[in-house]
Amino acid sequence: MSTFALKIKCLSFFAIRMKYTDLFIDFDDTLYDTHGNAVIALRETFEAFHLERYFRNPQVFYDAYWLANINLWTRYSKGEITRDYLIVERFRRPLMESKTFEEEFSHSSSLTTYILNINDRFLEFCSSKPGVVEGTHELMDYLHRRGYRMHMTSNGFHEVQYKKLAACGLTDYFDTIILSEDAGANKPSPEFYDYAFRQSGARRDTTLMIGDNLQTDILGALSSGIDALLFNRWNTETNDCPQKPTFIVNSLKDIMKIL
Repeated sequence: MSTFALKIKCLSFFAIRMKYTDLFIDFDDTLYDTHGNAVIALRETFEAFHLERYFRNPQVFYDAYWLANINLWTRYSKGEITRDYLIVERFRRPLMESKTFEEEFSHSSSLTTYILNINDRFLEFCSSKPGVVEGTHELMDYLHRRGYRMHMTSNGFHEVQYKKLAACGLTDYFDTIILSEDAGANKPSPEFYDYAFRQSGARRDTTLMIGDNLQTDILGALSSGIDALLFNRWNTETNDCPQKPTFIVNSLKDIMKIL
């Protein structure tokens, strides 16, 4: 590489680092290992409620839960279903995979109460877990030293997210906690991002969104006029995207090379 080309490259990186003052950062599965922690919590929930009465093979229950959960969170982010519907259905559907459970509860007035108890215990187990994605603390230390203002943006439930933040030791890094329940709208809606700017005092032209979900984090931000960095943790295909992420990285440590 020529000296001139090297100077241009250095200036480009310097310009990027000078451009952004505020970072909107997704929490679940970007920083906090929501999936990994939930796998443990789901097993604990299965054992706490003795669901082996209904499932000789626990994996049948686990697989049905994840299928329901992914579908329901996708619909929730689009505003198609309510929070209350989600927290019941994500456990009702897998439980109904058991003929024994279905026969016992299908006509029972206590079904919803039972499922809500399961959900509450599951969330207790989840929110106490400290697990983070590899490189999280190193990245947050680095961004803090660089002087970025950081704002957590999440569709997660209010009563759980603050507990998760405390459990994994990330609370103090964030200048603002922006939750969809407070915003009255979910990512990827423009209303969510409008609320985020009002709460944070950030500007669109100097803000970068960082997240692992192509639809809610990246395309939502881009549609709202915000640059977006995809942490491609799940090897998501981006070739057919109507809008390309501003940056794509495969690990959190790679973000430090950009910012």
